[in-house]
Amino acid sequence: MTSLALSRVRFLPFALGLGTFLAAALIVEILIRAGLINRFIVPMPSQIVASFERVIVEEHMFERFVMTFKECLAAAALLAIFGISIGAAMHRFELLRRATETWVAAMASAPTVLMYPLFLVIFGRSATTIVMMGFVAGLPAVILKTIEGLSSTRRVLLNVGRSFKLTPLQMFLKIQLPSALPTIFTGFKLGLIFALINVVGVEFLINFGGLGQLINDLAERYDLPGTYAAICFVILVSVIFFIVIEWIERWLTRTD
Repeated sequence: MTSLALSRVRFLPFALGLGTFLAAALIVEILIRAGLINRFIVPMPSQIVASFERVIVEEHMFERFVMTFKECLAAAALLAIFGISIGAAMHRFELLRRATETWVAAMASAPTVLMYPLFLVIFGRSATTIVMMGFVAGLPAVILKTIEGLSSTRRVLLNVGRSFKLTPLQMFLKIQLPSALPTIFTGFKLGLIFALINVVGVEFLINFGGLGQLINDLAERYDLPGTYAAICFVILVSVIFFIVIEWIERWLTRTD
């Protein structure tokens, strides 16, 4: 396949996604102007686009965006370090896994955002509370997917490792971990989704900096176009993280 054809193949999904988004925005605009959607609940997309400059200039968007991004980055780092480590330990020690896996799975479905008063008592009204809430929310997904990935390593690969008399550490680093990386990254993406939701949610609840506080402020002023514009920047944080994670995944799992 030529480079031009490859570029077209890569561009098509992006073009289709962007076109679908623009078409949906146009439909919403038409429905609102026709009175089929209440404009006092959902602002017109054209109003949202027009409010971007005002929100960026007047609401110190860049500083708020950076603050939320840093909090998500810190939560992601904790998820990568502790989530994968705990999952690997639970896979390595069968008794530990049997004793705690059900509790971890139950924690995945628990509304951990409601624990924010406890975290406020422990860490105070600070960015640390927000980071830890995001970390706790995303941790179960990373742990469970790490266990799943390591458990699904093909037996023939393990037998090859044993035939070369690899140590347990070598077996983990050279065979199990590379084999489990796609599943681990799936869990990491899920964990990051939960972390981002909780980071912005707790910023909103405790009214402490970042995009969550901005959404709260704009909503209290009933500035609907500005509120939706701020939500778009939350989506942008998520998009940036997922692009970076996919790049890292491709780099780690490349075969050449």
